[in-house]
Amino acid sequence: MNGKTPHSGSGGADIIIIGGGPAGIMAAGRAGELGARAALLEKNPRLGTKLLITGGGRCNVTNGAGLKGFIEAFGKNGKFLYRALTVFSNRSLTGFLNSHGVPTRTDPDGKIFPADDKAQSVLAALSGYLRHSKVKVACGTGAAGVLLKDGRRIEGVKLADGSVMSCKKIIIATGGMSYPGTGSTGDGYAWAESCGHTIVPLRPGLTALESGDPFIKDLQGLTLRDVTISVLANGKKAAVEKGDLLFTHFGVSGPKLLILSGFAVDALREPGGKAELSINLRPELAPEELAAAMQEYFSANGARMLSSYLKESLPHSLAPVFGKLCGIDGARQCATITGPERRKLAELFGGFRIRLTRPRPLQEATVTRGGVNLTEINPQTMESRLVPGLYFCGEVLDLDGITGGYNLQEAFSTGYLAGQSAAAR
Repeated sequence: MNGKTPHSGSGGADIIIIGGGPAGIMAAGRAGELGARAALLEKNPRLGTKLLITGGGRCNVTNGAGLKGFIEAFGKNGKFLYRALTVFSNRSLTGFLNSHGVPTRTDPDGKIFPADDKAQSVLAALSGYLRHSKVKVACGTGAAGVLLKDGRRIEGVKLADGSVMSCKKIIIATGGMSYPGTGSTGDGYAWAESCGHTIVPLRPGLTALESGDPFIKDLQGLTLRDVTISVLANGKKAAVEKGDLLFTHFGVSGPKLLILSGFAVDALREPGGKAELSINLRPELAPEELAAAMQEYFSANGARMLSSYLKESLPHSLAPVFGKLCGIDGARQCATITGPERRKLAELFGGFRIRLTRPRPLQEATVTRGGVNLTEINPQTMESRLVPGLYFCGEVLDLDGITGGYNLQEAFSTGYLAGQSAAAR
């Protein structure tokens, strides 16, 4: 969707929304729907560039969880979202999409997608909302900063070409810093700081993790199915998930690992901080059951080599790595394995360790953790507590949820509330 830039000479706008992603579009549409003269600025040639690649182009728009589930998905900052998620819930979002010709479906795991699995359909619905709400859309129009009078009163937005667009209120919806090729280059953080706001340190969220363990290269391409994955932060268990773990050329990845990654990232940021993964390779068996099963096998197959047992019990590429780590000669017959050695094997099955060194770069992360400090934002309106008439929504805020549609819902909900609040006051 393209448009010409409305400059101050053409009357400006009541509300300028900076950023044409899900949060910005929803904010602009809601403000325009309520009668405000709203102008949406997007530096890319078109709206929704990042939206179009979410979920591999399928666009996991939200989740079927209840309000409590959404709050929990955002951890310690989740309570900030009570108002936004109440005003515009997941049901509100699916109802909105249906009313714009985009039916949705809910998968067994709770993820909600457009029925045709096309992010383009979602973008088309949002673009239609902007047209219906008579929002002025200016694509290819970059903002360069927020203009204040006496450091407190909104005057307008300075554009990248040096011109000024006047307005009474501004909504910043510029996103985070992940996938910078889509336009998420962190511009909004600097503007927030220039207005007196504090930025919680930025770091990757929902990200793959790197490891320096020498065996990682031997496991590249391996996926461990239905294992229990624990993050150990400075030696203490911080969080646990059960699911698949993927080994890559640099370390580990996978949906459950992404959910856990924040605990590892925060531990590694501490001076001298350490983070490890502990993988239970046989979570279906309690430790004593695993020890009993092992003893039964060794008794029945005493003449076989330990390496044969490991090959039968583990994926092909993992068996030799496991054999080296356990420190027991794989050529030994099972009948010669002692009780203490069986316990050592059982411990490794229940706690296969991977030392983590760092997360993948922020630019590759699914979301950005950190952002505009929530204590400086009114959760009832999304308005700045420092500068009247300045609003924030979406990923630019210090909000990041787990995978499954939660982050897109947060963008839509905070955007809707910001647009509604700005138009109403």
